[in-house]
Amino acid sequence: MANWTLPRVNPEPFVARIPGSKSYTNRALVIAAMRPGTTEITGALKSDDTVRLARALGSFGGITITDTDAGFRVERVDGPITAPDEPCDMGGAGTPARFLLAFAASAEGTTTVTGNPRLCERPMNDILDTLREIGISAECRATEGCLPVEVTGGAPTTREWRIRGDVSSQFTSSLLLFASQQAGEPITIEAEGNIVSIPYIEMTLSMMRSCGLKVDTDGERRHVVHPCVPTAEAIPVEVDASGMSYFLAAAALTGGTVRIDGIGEGSAQGDVGLARAFEAMGCSLRLTEDSIEITGGPLRSIEIDMEVMPDVVLTLAPVAAVAEGTTRITNIANLRVKECDRIHAAAAELTKLGARVEEGEDFLVIHGPTELRPASIHTYDDHRVAMCFAILGLVFDPIEIEDPGCVVKSFPDFWSEFERFRAHHGA
Repeated sequence: MANWTLPRVNPEPFVARIPGSKSYTNRALVIAAMRPGTTEITGALKSDDTVRLARALGSFGGITITDTDAGFRVERVDGPITAPDEPCDMGGAGTPARFLLAFAASAEGTTTVTGNPRLCERPMNDILDTLREIGISAECRATEGCLPVEVTGGAPTTREWRIRGDVSSQFTSSLLLFASQQAGEPITIEAEGNIVSIPYIEMTLSMMRSCGLKVDTDGERRHVVHPCVPTAEAIPVEVDASGMSYFLAAAALTGGTVRIDGIGEGSAQGDVGLARAFEAMGCSLRLTEDSIEITGGPLRSIEIDMEVMPDVVLTLAPVAAVAEGTTRITNIANLRVKECDRIHAAAAELTKLGARVEEGEDFLVIHGPTELRPASIHTYDDHRVAMCFAILGLVFDPIEIEDPGCVVKSFPDFWSEFERFRAHHGA
């Protein structure tokens, strides 16, 4: 038997304060930096990732980015921009680094993009191969296919671009944004192989269109970009579905009710699908156009393909450990090349807590319910590991998070919101 039962909690909904989407903020910053004049980004997330991207974009000659109470103000000259004088250090920010590699190709001069040791191990060869194939110089300064990379700006030599789709959707999104900046005839981008994390590509396309950029799609693989200048003077940012996931999990684990405003069933963020997964596990769910409300219930296992929502696999895994039965999570191979090897991290830390877990190249099998035992959770310098295991601590104590500060990457106010939830529900 597991040492967990559904506790009695405050019946009033906890209205979680979730920051703006990291994914939307990153895309908004790049699009705003493409537009001459002033663009206001509202509701933006200010985290380590987004601040690093803002700082990097603002280091290009001709672009200025400043903080505002609502987000960021981006100002760009009407004309060419020039490469930064100093390297752009992206820390552990994978998406911003991949966006910046293509963005740098639109600037005069040579831009150096680098990051922390883990980011300099993560694969960049697909975007680099494509840039080289279309005539852009991209030179690796250490290990081939990895940062640091020097990108020299120039015009593409072809209008037919190809990119592998089976490692990261960020590469395709990066090229879509870069293609919009090119003068001349439309550019066709063809994604090859299995296409992973499709909702993130759809998110890019949706934001591009809402900002006045023109792109046609033919299925999931072929995109035709009609180069033009963004027209949006203001870009609003939606609530972050990945950040929301931890408080959906809190409701599932405690039996309480959590409501998230500012995001709903029409969201392009694939991670909203986690709400449906928790519903299948026994939670009650209410979805509207602009809110999500979930109430926890007795939890049962599920089998789920999470290719379209990889960032919330780590949120689901600890919940599965206390559910009745065996949960199987599949099609998650790209978690091996995130901020850490997240499949291994989930398996290792759940095992440390006493769970029975099997890991494969692209799956996790979690046997529940678990007789939990005290443990210190190693976070692997990964914000998502810290937050998902912290939520498990609402129903089992003691769980110690070794590096709580790593949450600044995506959710700087996580711990204050966590304590607010604990106080509300007496968890």
